[in-house]
Amino acid sequence: MTPSRPTIYFIRHGETDWNLEGRLQGQKDIPLNDMGRVQAEEAGRRLAALAPRYEDLAYVASPMTRTRETMEIMRRTMGLHPEGYKLDERLVELTFGAWEGMTWKEVRKAEPQLASLREQDKWHYAPPGGGESYAMLVERIRPFLYDLTRDTAVVAHGGVARAFLSMACGVSTRQAASLDIWQGRVLVIEGRSYRWV
Repeated sequence: MTPSRPTIYFIRHGETDWNLEGRLQGQKDIPLNDMGRVQAEEAGRRLAALAPRYEDLAYVASPMTRTRETMEIMRRTMGLHPEGYKLDERLVELTFGAWEGMTWKEVRKAEPQLASLREQDKWHYAPPGGGESYAMLVERIRPFLYDLTRDTAVVAHGGVARAFLSMACGVSTRQAASLDIWQGRVLVIEGRSYRWV
């Protein structure tokens, strides 16, 4: 990646009931809860304070309900038309396959050997039932990063943020797979560096 790549303002979708319960959402289409809506407003305030010309940014979201809700609340909070953004299928969360809807505790109880294999190499392990690994997710979203031509606000998912940090900032795959990706905040990716606001 070249240092002149546009700045990315990454916002993870707000909280859902499944986040609260520790359930693996993946590509299950779960809506925001009340806290998630508050977090979307907070992300909007942070982004408006951070980017002085925020109305000139490109805005792109994953097509899932929780990301679209977050984007629309965020834009409304910033005084922008809520629907003035694009969707990109490449930004959907990685799928946990047969494990979606389960908590990690339930996964470890039901399939201890497979859970152990994932813990040993979170980046490359793909869960059973058509699950994706982070490595597979990187290949899906790499073209999205290369296609960016201007500073962009992206509303997507925790897995997508980890893939961005690995690709754009050189964060090691082991570290990226375990990073906390905060809700209600903005992850600013500039060149090879990143910071939370």
